[in-house]
Amino acid sequence: MSVACCIPLVECVSCLACIRWVWKKFLYTAGQESENWGAATPEEFEPIPRLCRYILSVYENDLRNPMWAPPEGYGMNPDWVLLKKEYTDTQGKVSPYMIYLDHENSDIVLAIRGLDMGKESDILMLLDNKLGQTTYDGGYVHNGLLKAAQYVLEEECGVLRGLVEKFSGYSLTFAGHSLGAGVVTLLTLLAVNNREKLGGIERKRIRCFAIAPARCISLNLAVRYADVINSVVLQDDFLPRTTVALEHAFKSLLCFPCLMCIMCLKDTCTLEEKMLQDPRRLYAPGRLYHIIVRKPFRFKKITPLVRTAVPVDGRFEHIVLSCNIISDHAIIWILQESQRTLTCMLEKEPIMKIPVAQRMERQASIAKEHMQEHRAAIKRAVALDVPHANSPPSYGTFQESESEEGENSNV
Repeated sequence: MSVACCIPLVECVSCLACIRWVWKKFLYTAGQESENWGAATPEEFEPIPRLCRYILSVYENDLRNPMWAPPEGYGMNPDWVLLKKEYTDTQGKVSPYMIYLDHENSDIVLAIRGLDMGKESDILMLLDNKLGQTTYDGGYVHNGLLKAAQYVLEEECGVLRGLVEKFSGYSLTFAGHSLGAGVVTLLTLLAVNNREKLGGIERKRIRCFAIAPARCISLNLAVRYADVINSVVLQDDFLPRTTVALEHAFKSLLCFPCLMCIMCLKDTCTLEEKMLQDPRRLYAPGRLYHIIVRKPFRFKKITPLVRTAVPVDGRFEHIVLSCNIISDHAIIWILQESQRTLTCMLEKEPIMKIPVAQRMERQASIAKEHMQEHRAAIKRAVALDVPHANSPPSYGTFQESESEEGENSNV
């Protein structure tokens, strides 16, 4: 009898929790996540639209006769594409990718395209992970994405090493979208910790741009590698906010309503402090760039803006209820909005009209600010008792002497 009396009470508590969760979600907007972040500068944001075009070009069969080119084109020289591999070449171990030698921007680019829902190998790669299954460099990582990254490094380290040694003044950039963003994130971790395979390249020459990334590394790694990894999120994009548990919902659509009910109860009852102290929980990697193009209850777009930070808490923890959560994940829309954003930024602050010497001073100042912000994030992670957050002070290197210390500590 007593058990029967408890059933209505449990139902009431569950309903109230669900109502509270839904109400919070409807009031919650993506702009609130980054409202206390700093504004990005045109100099640091400039590579993002260009790299989005490079990633989009991987979908083409022939760059000389493109079928999916954006209105402004890809801005690429087909003769500078050194190699391109499709699913048949990789045997489904990783999504298609290419290596592009960008002479105009002194950059060696390895770009990996995003998830293909029609390819079983891509789905299996995304779902090849269990909570706390795989560790790397003192933190937890996504198992399937790590395997893909290891495959790419083993396959292409010879080519990349030759390019790094031949073009010693070029940077080495890993860029990817969606599933590919997770792969390049783990590939960057591998490259930084195995620089001898890449001709002893300096850490400061390696960088990663993860466009709409999956959550793939633990919080301590996300903060420690924020000097080389940059994540780009367009407003309401769902994937950087999707936990591994929700990714498993794709396995069975019949269980999705039940999982959503469990999620709302868990989201209501779990404190953020407890989330931060779970070392196995995965996050969007590195420094975050949040592109804001809309405001709630407005039908027309606003002047876009970009906010950036290396947050420890409040790191895209909540899914936003919006009709744009899917479209904001598409690479074509991210390219369009990032280009529009950059154009607006340049109209306000035309960097090309700034003298070269002054421009170099500004870049040095931005690098110094990023270094200070990175160190502050590491200290905050330690203060919040984030597991394994203690790390050598060499992380976050932006100056030559500190970069050398970082190399010694990571080799």
